[in-house]
Amino acid sequence: FVEVVPAQQQLGPLWYRGTADAVHQNIELIVSHRPKHVLVLAGDHIYKMDYGPMIAYHVEKGADITVGVVEVPAQDSQHFGVLTATEWNRVTKFAEKPATPDTLPGRPDTILASMGIYVFNTRLLESLLAADASNESSTHDFGRDVLPEAIAGNRQVFAYPFQDVQTRAQSYWRDVGTIDAYYDANLELVHVRPELNIYDQDWPIWTYQVQQPPAKFILDEDGRRGMAVNSMVSGGCIISGAVVRESLLFSDVRVEERTSIHRSVVLPHAEVGRGCAISGAIIDEGCEVPDGTHIGLEREADARRFHVTDKGVVLVTVDMLRSLRTS
Repeated sequence: FVEVVPAQQQLGPLWYRGTADAVHQNIELIVSHRPKHVLVLAGDHIYKMDYGPMIAYHVEKGADITVGVVEVPAQDSQHFGVLTATEWNRVTKFAEKPATPDTLPGRPDTILASMGIYVFNTRLLESLLAADASNESSTHDFGRDVLPEAIAGNRQVFAYPFQDVQTRAQSYWRDVGTIDAYYDANLELVHVRPELNIYDQDWPIWTYQVQQPPAKFILDEDGRRGMAVNSMVSGGCIISGAVVRESLLFSDVRVEERTSIHRSVVLPHAEVGRGCAISGAIIDEGCEVPDGTHIGLEREADARRFHVTDKGVVLVTVDMLRSLRTS
């Protein structure tokens, strides 16, 4: 069964102060089901995983805590919790987003990163969270506080490599907690053979989606031909005399004539006017991009109007466009 619980203030006026505190403020609900183990998951990651083998691994190792891990480039260490582990996967150190991480033995360009997936023995989880909640200097985060404290206390903490059970190849996993990561993960889907197979009939991805008519491409004249190349266009979209290349359009998007969209992500219910040129951008839900708007072509101009990430992705929101209209 699935029980959905809204955010609650169980500690007086305090809302959730961190990932660990979010679990702590709901611990009574968790223990009311009398579980032997608790599986803690993050909400900003994309992957397909059968948690059964990880829980079995936790039991087999006699672990107090088990952390799901993947190998990532060392240059990306400041985006992840980084583990140091022995050859039999006993974790000896956990550093949250370090500038100079411990790398894998013999592989100085690779680190062991936390997936934000944890298996805890329930009684230990209760005690660790209670201690963390009473620590005024804590940030109440699993990676920054709870796990390092458990390791320092000589708890049995093990790393569980997220691999294909048969081939031992590392499985697909993406952290989309930043704008750049979100953009990259979406554009990966338009590749010829994306690593995440969303067409997999044996392991489908179930979600809620509004029933929409199929995408429609209209007009067929030079300079105003509705078409999409190397792209994904969702139901309800109308591409009217515009060209979409290497992009992902969510449902119910309208793109008007003589507009070009390149390597961009357009969220639901957005409308892009006539004669626009958009490249390397995320257009937020419900945006109405005015006729003749250029986005992603001149970084300085984009930075004055919108949000530009370190990697140059331009984020456009409804409020930003509204500010332009009133300025």
